[in-house]
Amino acid sequence: MVHLVVIDHPLAKAILTTLRDKKTDQINFRKGLVRLGRIIGMELVRYLDVEKIYVETPLGVVAEGIRIPDMDNVVIINVLRAAMPLVEGLIKIFPNARQGVISARRVEEKGLGKDYSFEIEITYYKIPLIKSSDIVIIADPMFATGSTMISVIEKILEKGSPKKIFIVSAISTKIAIERLNRHLENRHRELIDKTYVFTVSIDPELNEKGFIVPGLGDAGDRAFGT
Repeated sequence: MVHLVVIDHPLAKAILTTLRDKKTDQINFRKGLVRLGRIIGMELVRYLDVEKIYVETPLGVVAEGIRIPDMDNVVIINVLRAAMPLVEGLIKIFPNARQGVISARRVEEKGLGKDYSFEIEITYYKIPLIKSSDIVIIADPMFATGSTMISVIEKILEKGSPKKIFIVSAISTKIAIERLNRHLENRHRELIDKTYVFTVSIDPELNEKGFIVPGLGDAGDRAFGT
């Protein structure tokens, strides 16, 4: 099983409540996703490798501290366009991150499959070379069916296999997590223990259109006013 981390911070929960509210306007919805990206990013750092170091203070005293070498090897993948505000928040925590973008959409006209899958169309992608020491963070606010995420991971692996993969979302479903698990077990077993799902909520169901219920609606449309 991939590692599941549900963010239990009161501020994250309060922000998610604002995002769920249909009365929240575009500006505050977008700001909420940015703030959520920052909070999740801070929690994610707990799962990176650290090493002990010693520094000398201005008083001439040696103090013990740490450095986080993984911070220099972060690659953030922006799943356009809904993830843009989430990535904006993540960049505040990982300012030196290299970035990649993937434009992926559900082919909704073909409908939701019996296994809760959608056909995914990737119209554009630009991903940096992935090294074995890299920490890949994939941002997508809604981890609903897992179809987009599976396609995105396959594109990333064309560029190399990273040290760890972190999926960052506001809301996820058990269906998406289970489908991701099955895919990795069948295709990339070596990645199962290296993959983490960070989310603020696990919502109980999908509707007939593949939207998370209760969810928060279409994150991209609400963030960009379309």
